Amino acid sequence: MTPTGNRSRTVSETNTPAALTAPLTGDDCQEVTIIDENGDGGRLPDVVAESRLCGDNNDEPVESYLAITIQVFIPFLVAGLGMVGAGLVLDIVQHWEVFEKVSELMILVPALLGLKGNLEMTLASRLSTQANLGNMDAPKQQWYMIVGNLVLIQCQAIVVGFLGSVVAIVMGAFRNGTVSLDHTYLLCASSLVTASLASFVLGLITAGVIVFSRHCHINPDNVATPIAASLGDITSLALLSWISTILYEAIDKQDWLAPLIIACYILITPLWVWIAKRNKYTNDVLYSGWTPVMVAMLISSCGGLILEFMVSRFENLTVFQPVINGVGGNLVAVQASRISTALHKQADLGTLLIPPGHTHPVIFITPIANFFGKGLHARTTRVLMAMVIPGHIIFIYMIKYMKDGDTSLTALFVFVYLCAAMLQVAALLYIAYIMIHWMWKRRIDPDNSAIPYLTAMGDLLGISLLAIAFQFLYLVGDQEYDDEGLKP
Repeated sequence: MTPTGNRSRTVSETNTPAALTAPLTGDDCQEVTIIDENGDGGRLPDVVAESRLCGDNNDEPVESYLAITIQVFIPFLVAGLGMVGAGLVLDIVQHWEVFEKVSELMILVPALLGLKGNLEMTLASRLSTQANLGNMDAPKQQWYMIVGNLVLIQCQAIVVGFLGSVVAIVMGAFRNGTVSLDHTYLLCASSLVTASLASFVLGLITAGVIVFSRHCHINPDNVATPIAASLGDITSLALLSWISTILYEAIDKQDWLAPLIIACYILITPLWVWIAKRNKYTNDVLYSGWTPVMVAMLISSCGGLILEFMVSRFENLTVFQPVINGVGGNLVAVQASRISTALHKQADLGTLLIPPGHTHPVIFITPIANFFGKGLHARTTRVLMAMVIPGHIIFIYMIKYMKDGDTSLTALFVFVYLCAAMLQVAALLYIAYIMIHWMWKRRIDPDNSAIPYLTAMGDLLGISLLAIAFQFLYLVGDQEYDDEGLKP
């Protein structure tokens, strides 16, 4: 398959499907259109009609701006509905007795939601990569891979749920100076049940979305992570609120309930570990996937401390927190999943191809190259950045409408909020490119490691920038906003 100049032309692939074998950088790339005559209806596996050819024998499918936008924006909007719902739920439950009496629950919320999102999005990234590599086309292999990963995230969810509650208890103890045994049991049991149930349900949905996307010739990298996150926050938050309320009402009546739940999860965990260890698709992750999740938990817990402090000053902040964190996390997860898939297709783990015009692999790039370059990842970055402002405008006005006008949105508030959101997403997308290539060079699979770090940083950045935005509005005297947003 040889290009004959700078104009696009149709090339017939009669023997082998197109594969990613070279990076999309350099000015010596020609545009071509690839048709797979032996495929189904002449379509490439991921509905890619446009390709960029670099070099003599290396070709890489490149989705157009329109293809990326359509495939990402619709799931992004669906995910946004889930984030808006989570914000509204958090705005309601913060006034429940259990949240007012057990203040550590508010510290637990960002950590638990972030960790749960990490598990689902790393699952989506792993399965999307395998689907794009064709490793999930056989039904038996597909079933074996999905079951193994569902068991794996049960192991991770139980450990994460337990450690998340411990961190919330410790941070609450430092802040309040006391520790209640009843509250400790409640936090631990609520976190375990929430993490386990939500992981199972959302894991099934994520796997189903990836299989369905593959059958519909849609790139699962664009769809799976936003869908996984769309139901994750609202499901986890609703479960946490409901379960913690039940356990709070059981205090002094059925004091045995919370300890029994904790004991049951401790007993069942070795079984899940044994099953995951025997599955070849999850054996490595069972041992190597803990560090990113644990570090992400600590980062998200710092965001929880900021949230707890700012909620005491700005009541309306809670309704926007899941939205700004969720949008940033979703968009960077899409980019991380796409970059990881591209690297898996290019070369073996630990090997980075040398782009044209360079003498060594490129890991660290300038912000200009990241946002305005000619490569596929820069193209995706521009598409994702273009979604931030319209997406957030839709979501915040949806919040205003669903709260019956109780939330005031002045022009100054919208401007400051959008600036915070743009800064958050821009920072995450730039960090993502460098982090994933750095991990790949050091033989760390980014499918398992990158998303937890990125989404945790997104949580911390999101809540920090949101807090700064609210404080700024208060200081400049946005009175229409202040009167409703600031607690006396």
